[in-house]
Amino acid sequence: MSEDVKPRRRYDSSRRVQQAQQSRRDVLAAARTLFLRNGYAPTKLAEIAAESGVSVETIYKAFTNKAGLVKALFDVAVAGDDEPVAMADRDEIRAIIAEPDPARKLEMYAEHSTRAMARVAPIQVLVRGAATTDPAVDAVWRKTRDELLNAMTQFAHDLRATGRLRNALPSGQVRDILWTSFSLELYELLVLERQWPPGRYAAFVADLAKHALLGPS
Repeated sequence: MSEDVKPRRRYDSSRRVQQAQQSRRDVLAAARTLFLRNGYAPTKLAEIAAESGVSVETIYKAFTNKAGLVKALFDVAVAGDDEPVAMADRDEIRAIIAEPDPARKLEMYAEHSTRAMARVAPIQVLVRGAATTDPAVDAVWRKTRDELLNAMTQFAHDLRATGRLRNALPSGQVRDILWTSFSLELYELLVLERQWPPGRYAAFVADLAKHALLGPS
């Protein structure tokens, strides 16, 4: 073999992966802006593609369809980013799980939920409205509700494990109290409609859940 033959260069896909991740973030940012400004139905994927500098085919490849894109927006809003880390493995949730005092758990979760709701509520309201006329979005709406209910089910189990819930409340009732206390509907009434500041709202829902689950302090 000739010494002049150069060794084959190893293919490095890291740059391609980074570009794909950035394109995904750009699409999500453009979609959120356009959906919330113009509405779900009037916003076309071609507009999102043009705004984010990618092709429509790229959006289909990453999100399957328009409903898949709005579901991804919901997931990012819940998590706060697009990193592939489960909610239970995130530091903020791990800290709530590790907290031994149920009253403090509820206060911490209320603070977390209030921050997340500022991101999530506009997307939930968007999806809820579009679900009435679009079966694909209705499926997304139902899936998001199921995911949130499952999160409250897990939180209920965590609270029951402290052994300090009032009157040995069954897990299903604990879940439903949490579901109501930290619901979109309550946030919508008090923050979006009545313009409560986040701190007041967080304190109120924490006290509401503590009174219902732990009894008077």
